[in-house]
Amino acid sequence: MSKRFVSMSRRPLAAALFVALIAPGVAFAETAKEKELEARVAHLEQQIQALLSSQQQQQAAITETQAQVSEVKTAQAAPADGKPRIQTSPIMPGANPGTVFSYGGFIKMDAMATDTSDGRIADGSSGRLFYLPSTIPVGADGVDGGDPYTDFHAQFSRFWLSADTVTDSGNKLKAYIEADFFGGGSNALAGNETSTNTYAVTLRQAYVSWNNWLAGQTWSNFMDTAALPDAVDFVGTTDGTVFVRQAQLRYTKGPWSFSAENPQTTITPYLNNGARFNSGDNVMPDLTARWTSKGDWGHFSVAGLARQFKYLDETETGAAVSVSGKFNLGKSDDLRYAVNAGSGIGRYLAFGLGSDTVLDANGDLDALDGYGAFVSWRHVFSPQLRGNLMYSAASFDNDKAITGLGVTERAQSLHANLIYSPIPKLDLGAELIWGQRSLEDEREGDLKRLQTSVKYSF
Repeated sequence: MSKRFVSMSRRPLAAALFVALIAPGVAFAETAKEKELEARVAHLEQQIQALLSSQQQQQAAITETQAQVSEVKTAQAAPADGKPRIQTSPIMPGANPGTVFSYGGFIKMDAMATDTSDGRIADGSSGRLFYLPSTIPVGADGVDGGDPYTDFHAQFSRFWLSADTVTDSGNKLKAYIEADFFGGGSNALAGNETSTNTYAVTLRQAYVSWNNWLAGQTWSNFMDTAALPDAVDFVGTTDGTVFVRQAQLRYTKGPWSFSAENPQTTITPYLNNGARFNSGDNVMPDLTARWTSKGDWGHFSVAGLARQFKYLDETETGAAVSVSGKFNLGKSDDLRYAVNAGSGIGRYLAFGLGSDTVLDANGDLDALDGYGAFVSWRHVFSPQLRGNLMYSAASFDNDKAITGLGVTERAQSLHANLIYSPIPKLDLGAELIWGQRSLEDEREGDLKRLQTSVKYSF
């Protein structure tokens, strides 16, 4: 057969005729099989193409997800302000969306040397930690207070936490809590200067506010905190200053604010020469109203206070007014002041220097009239150095036939300080204090103190 084909290959015409004769049958057979194979191949190609398309879509989704995760990580690692974040996860997962958490406070160490004319202030007393006129000893004439004594402490160090939220509808919510360590200890080793100087955390403020409303513990609406002087001492002008923190419900609208606050009555018994006790029998809360005007010149504020006093079945009422403010005298000077007066103002003035009420011989409650004022001049010598001069005083109209002669009639003090800030937020202060407390029997006790402090705010 091979020879025949070889022979035919030599003859082109014969070969062409042969192919022409057999080609139709061969082509027909191959076309049927090829079509079947081509259909199968086409179907497989469609399946492969579908798989490839699905794989490409999955890969694209994975790539997009990885890019989004990378963007989030990049944003967390390098925020818009360029400052690294200590914590990248939400710090308040249980709070409303969009809540901003903030934290602050200060560390403050006080060191003071005190000289009192009529005996020492009792060790562990608040008067050893800051100027408190009610603790100035007053003894018989000729009594020597002895040598000066020194105290160091850091109990007024403070911290606060705040959570602030603005909802989608524009409502403003705020939660605030503040504490220091001016609260003593809870066991034999705590709260003393023998071994550990361990002191308990003390609640100062804890409140929630919603738009114009506030509920919780904070400064009394009868107190103007913006007028307080720049003192090294805890308060400075304690004698004439309204100073109260307590639970309340407050409403503020523009320059006006109104509050209903926790009531409490301090009472001096008949002829008990200054000893007093508290009564929680009150029914009506203490009611306050305040109006404040502000500007580049400073601020001016007027506040009123209405109170009910109650002990057992006896009741009495009282009212007081406070005028306070701050007046700027150019860029480097300002004056801060307050004048407070009223019937039954005792608990609000100078940490309770006087009593709210007295009990007469018949057991009736009588509101005690009291007055207090302070003025403070502040001068800024340079961005690092400032100084303050302050005077403060308070007095009470005691009926000596009811109270006896051992009650406080008046108190006054002078303060001069310099505060140096070598770097922002770090204050190094020194303050000279002279204070005096006088009784109704004309006895007086003096206090002289040099107080220094180191305070770092954050």
